[in-house]
Amino acid sequence: MSKDDDEHSWSVDGGDSSEGDDRPYGMDSIEQEKAEEAAVAELTRRETRGVQMWRIFTLLSLIAVSVAVSTITFRLLRDQEKDEFEDSYKFFTAAIQNAANVHVRNVFGTSKMTAGQITKAALETGQTFPFVTVDHFEILGRQFIHTLQVEQITWSPLIDVEEYAAWTNYSTENIGWLNQSVELNLAGSENDHTIEDYNFSDTNYEITAAGGDLSSGPWSPIWQTSPPPFNSELINFDMYSLPVTFVEQSAMDKLRRGVMSETGNLEQAAVEVTFESVKDVSTEHDEEEHAAEEDEHADEDTDGRDHGDSHEHQIAHPHSLISEPVFASLFVEDTTEIVGYVYIYFTWDHYMMNLLPEGVSGITVVLKNSCGQSFSYALDGKSATYLGAGDMHDTRYNHMETIIPFFSVKDASEEEALKNTPGHCLYYLHIYPTKEYEDRYDTTNPIKATTVLVFAFAFMITAFLMYDCFVVRRNRKLLNAMTRTNAIVSSLFPSNVRDRIFADAKEDREEKKALNGKSRLKTFLSGNDDDDLDDDVDEDDKYMYKTKPIADLFPETTVLFADLAGFTAWSSMREPTQVFILLETIYKAMDDIAKARRVFKVETVGDCYVAVTGLPDPRKDHAVAMCRFALDCVQKMNVLTKKLEVILGPDTTDLQMRVGLHSGPVTAGVLRGERSRFQLFGDTMNTASRMESNGLPGKIHMSQETAELLVAAGKEHWVIPREEKVVAKGKGELQTYWLVTTKASNNTRSETASSETSGEHSESLVPEAVFDTAAPVMDEKTDRLVQWNVEVLATLLKKVVTRRQDMIHTQESARDVTFSKTTTTPLDEVQEIIRLPVFKRGTGADIKDVDLGDAVLEQLREYVSAVASMYRNNPFHNFEHASHVTMSVVKLLSRIVAPDVDAVNSDLESTLHDYTYGITSDPLTQFACVLSALIHDVDHPGVPNTQLVIENPQLAKFYKDKSVAEQNSVDLSWDLLQDSTFNDLRLAICPTEHDRIRFRQLVVNSVMATDIMDKDLKALRNKRWERAFAGDNAEESAKDAVDRKATIVIEHLIQASDVAHTMQHWHIYRKWNQRLFEELYSAYIQGRSASDPSDNWYKGEIGFFDFYIIPLAKKLRECGVFGVSSDEYLNYAEKNRQEWEARGMEVVAGMVEAAHKKYGTKVK
Repeated sequence: MSKDDDEHSWSVDGGDSSEGDDRPYGMDSIEQEKAEEAAVAELTRRETRGVQMWRIFTLLSLIAVSVAVSTITFRLLRDQEKDEFEDSYKFFTAAIQNAANVHVRNVFGTSKMTAGQITKAALETGQTFPFVTVDHFEILGRQFIHTLQVEQITWSPLIDVEEYAAWTNYSTENIGWLNQSVELNLAGSENDHTIEDYNFSDTNYEITAAGGDLSSGPWSPIWQTSPPPFNSELINFDMYSLPVTFVEQSAMDKLRRGVMSETGNLEQAAVEVTFESVKDVSTEHDEEEHAAEEDEHADEDTDGRDHGDSHEHQIAHPHSLISEPVFASLFVEDTTEIVGYVYIYFTWDHYMMNLLPEGVSGITVVLKNSCGQSFSYALDGKSATYLGAGDMHDTRYNHMETIIPFFSVKDASEEEALKNTPGHCLYYLHIYPTKEYEDRYDTTNPIKATTVLVFAFAFMITAFLMYDCFVVRRNRKLLNAMTRTNAIVSSLFPSNVRDRIFADAKEDREEKKALNGKSRLKTFLSGNDDDDLDDDVDEDDKYMYKTKPIADLFPETTVLFADLAGFTAWSSMREPTQVFILLETIYKAMDDIAKARRVFKVETVGDCYVAVTGLPDPRKDHAVAMCRFALDCVQKMNVLTKKLEVILGPDTTDLQMRVGLHSGPVTAGVLRGERSRFQLFGDTMNTASRMESNGLPGKIHMSQETAELLVAAGKEHWVIPREEKVVAKGKGELQTYWLVTTKASNNTRSETASSETSGEHSESLVPEAVFDTAAPVMDEKTDRLVQWNVEVLATLLKKVVTRRQDMIHTQESARDVTFSKTTTTPLDEVQEIIRLPVFKRGTGADIKDVDLGDAVLEQLREYVSAVASMYRNNPFHNFEHASHVTMSVVKLLSRIVAPDVDAVNSDLESTLHDYTYGITSDPLTQFACVLSALIHDVDHPGVPNTQLVIENPQLAKFYKDKSVAEQNSVDLSWDLLQDSTFNDLRLAICPTEHDRIRFRQLVVNSVMATDIMDKDLKALRNKRWERAFAGDNAEESAKDAVDRKATIVIEHLIQASDVAHTMQHWHIYRKWNQRLFEELYSAYIQGRSASDPSDNWYKGEIGFFDFYIIPLAKKLRECGVFGVSSDEYLNYAEKNRQEWEARGMEVVAGMVEAAHKKYGTKVK
């Protein structure tokens, strides 16, 4: 009830009577009645208005709920039907898989059994290979043919050159098996042939070959077949003369097991020679029926199906050949000699039968093999219809594909051997549902159920409206009764007495209760206590608060300190915004976990997160809850860093969380002042901090007090004592523990290895860039680096496109651009001055509005992936190093784009252009710089140019013994970009010949600048720097002077980025310095370097700092383009130099010891 209502207390009296009022009583009574009526009317209007609002709100809520529930119900039922459809599909695919596995066991088991029977027959009868004839071979073959539904089984011995004549005589003498097989075959009840159907006129049993060209041996002639051939010309036909079986011979020799050929065409000449004579009349009739079915399917066109090759290239129903080796012995197949082969010829139609129960249809099976062939079948219960060659499944169901291998292996190694051995085909059944199958589960039940719900809600709304009518009627009656009651009371008592009666009838207000310390603290933490934190300060003593502080002691708490190990070094390579993206992402995730775990977040200081359990609400399981929170945070950190590496660049996954826990009492309270904060104090905080600082990355370190609480809670299996005792500041030696649970291991992650991508150098003078769109699978880290590089390049490319759309400064047509292979070497193309565009104010278009298109983005990713695959697996010069250099270039470019320049806002764009020598106004220049950083070490061999000249004299000769590795990287990357695969990408980068030439110049100059070891080139660059920034160029035009400075600044930008690790945090410098040492030491022990790098590594690094790194950093500052980054780079370089001078000898000794241990070399 409102304050206004309280004061009136339902009284509708117009006011108190005043003494001395000489108005007539009747007049006073009339006025009172009018006042009461007015009050009642006002009260009625006020209450009616409120009721109407709630009535409308309730009615709209019911309508909204009805719509929402009906929609949700409809979608749930639809989803249920979809789930039923997917579940039934999975059930039947499992049935198909079981049937296919039975077929695989049967057909390959039969081939192996037949081969064994031949070996057994030879051993039992004393026959020697190859002169082996199996008695009653037709009985053995017919049994397998009828059981497995195959068309032919053939025994073919292996004949050497010296056995040719003997085999011919043997064949002539033992051809009696053929008559025996014919008699047995004619005696069969299912055979309607007669002896006249067989032609045995050819009695010349010499070995023959397809096409009549018999090889020089060895040979694999057909000897015994089932069913027997209708023409004796088939006897002693050399199976090796067929290309498919010859290739399988090499595969069988390696695998020593049965393998399958590619599908054959019964109408091809070679196969016709081999098998046409064994086809019976029924088989030929089946072939004609199959051909008729194919003609029907050729006229059909099913939506959503990929028909593959055109029908004119389709073959008849697919047949395959299983080739099984026959061994001289039965029990030592791994080593015994292969003496012949069993060939089983079958049609795939039989193995597509009986895969589904009767009445189930609408499933498509695509038979595919590793030889690039595919054939489609439609399953209808126990029957199958051949659709034709090619993949004809409905592509809308690609996501439901189930792949069933049609071969058996013992383990993964055997499967890998099968896949990696050429000369045979591996077959797979690809199962897909069809629209017909899905339609069976598409019913009208969701619509019916939704309709019922709509009617139910309509009934509820109608009932509500009727109920509201009755309530309104009742309220009117109550209001009339209240009015009458008030009139009665007013008539019985004077106004002052009446008011007192109404006042006494009110409920007394609830008195404000005094809060104790813990209650007040809890109220403050929930944000509801503001009275005690006012700024009412005594004028005489403004440093004393009137109120008592909000603070208390909490005896049972667990405090967590969590620090990001490696954060300082990581942040030295990033822009400030990237640092905050990382911290905000991780801290937000930890805050969410804290809310879910009922953990109280105290504060964050830098990269340290402080939290506590046991306050403001005490809890007995505070230690257990904090351990779970810590574990969740460590696991979430590992997940987030992998995702953030795509956004924030290399080494983000190297960051790990180091956690320290301690349990004990803390003093908690609100520290009042200008910025009031909730704080914890006490020895528990100090000890928890020591636990964190003495912990290890990726581990959760706890004190003995916390460990004892876990043991008392029955979590002793979470606790592992730390082997060594910790010496903590102010604490002495402490026995501490590690937290380990079954959820995840707290083992420290090892440093992520370099990218495993590698590239082999071509033997040609200028290797052609070879790009395969089916790029090899990259490891997870490399894939994240590829994604990050793609994002960086795509952003810059959008700027290029935006600027081009703004300016449109050329009339050249994009169609006139040609990317022909250059005929000069990159070093010959180095320009002293690269022309940058003159300043032209753009329209300020937003790059967010630019759409590069899916084709360009996909080609960009393919290009970066290809570049990554062209990097070798060197410890230093690898794709990770290229990404590190790219990140430094991006950072320096960001400093160029936003320098510390005081300019009028209206003329800021022009000022930036002049200040940065035009680099900020040309996104193409920025894109070229970043791309150059990415490709500058492509195919780097892991040795200096001096050694590369020795190892590859042809390449060195082509590049004139100058900057061989760098020129090779340019040519490989440029040739790759010219591939037709990247047409859209090239046109997006430089659609005109003018842009192409300038882009080429920028890339060449940038990559060539990374050769810092060539003294002549270094002297030329220094001379150009002096001329640009210290020389007197009065005779040079102003535009030439600006472009000269821009050119030399770009070169020094890429130079500084190439060695950026020396101008970053000490840990970053140590990481890459060790990798470079390992690379050079590896070359040394491989004999690719004459000198041991450890001999002069310490002094060499000092000289490198003094004569190259520090002077380079000073040049960055002198040019005045890179803002605070130039000071940052110089400061880190000088600090690293000092640190190396103090600790370098120790560091080198450690690297040498690690190298000896890794490569097994001896210490000098």
